[in-house]
Amino acid sequence: MLCALGAAVCFGTATVLQAMATREAADTGGGGDAALLLRALRQWRYLAGLALDGLGFLLQIAALRSIPIYAVGAALASSLAVTAVVAAKLLRVRLSGVEWGAVAVVCAGLAMLGLASGTEGDRGGSAALKYAMLGTAVGVLLLGTVGGRLPGRGRALLLGLGAGFGFGVVEVAVRLIDSLKPSDLLTNPATYALLLGGGAAFLLLTSALQRGSVTTATAGIVIGETIGPAAVGVVWLGDRTREGLTWLAVLGFVVAVAGALLLARFGEAPTANPTPVAEPTRPRS
Repeated sequence: MLCALGAAVCFGTATVLQAMATREAADTGGGGDAALLLRALRQWRYLAGLALDGLGFLLQIAALRSIPIYAVGAALASSLAVTAVVAAKLLRVRLSGVEWGAVAVVCAGLAMLGLASGTEGDRGGSAALKYAMLGTAVGVLLLGTVGGRLPGRGRALLLGLGAGFGFGVVEVAVRLIDSLKPSDLLTNPATYALLLGGGAAFLLLTSALQRGSVTTATAGIVIGETIGPAAVGVVWLGDRTREGLTWLAVLGFVVAVAGALLLARFGEAPTANPTPVAEPTRPRS
């Protein structure tokens, strides 16, 4: 669980550092996306963000090999809470009372999950499941083709869900790879599912954030990368909770994901002016 939380901290902090570097790169010159990326790569914050992403991925793999997928998925969704807190500090983004409450809700949900989670399931996964993950990865690419033709909010939601499914394929595929020998990796469908699912997820995520609502896209990602993989882990891979604490694990999962959804606007760290805090006596619009 510490590895899963460490991955969330890495991913959430990396998002803010890369946003800061991109903002500074945009202020120092014009040009297209390629020129902006080249200038960002000369910023130490951007490089630090990439390093944190790499470390977070390694921690994610370690967590997936030790605890149930449902716990890892909820912990990774909590990276939005990390992004919100770090953005409030470094980017001077002002959080509303509801958003600070959502951060607390995420922490409470993760605490319940930590108490209730057992060890990873003892089932290795059938060949049919491995091919099903590969088929799902291909389906994610097709979903991106369809979603790219939709307008507005529907496009962002469908692309976000597709990206979430892709990240979910990665989570499950890690559990389905039981040998790191080159010969075994090359003949394991889960290897190709991991590569294709991860690549498709990043493509869909980029498209969703560039051409749609960040909040809508991120909500789709959170739903796609948590619920499906958690079900696969429980039903097909034997993930369980500590004896008598199933109810606490379910409650913690729901609470953590719900809190992450409330923080969905931090799916892409703000790069413009700080968002004003809502008046405490008025509901947020």
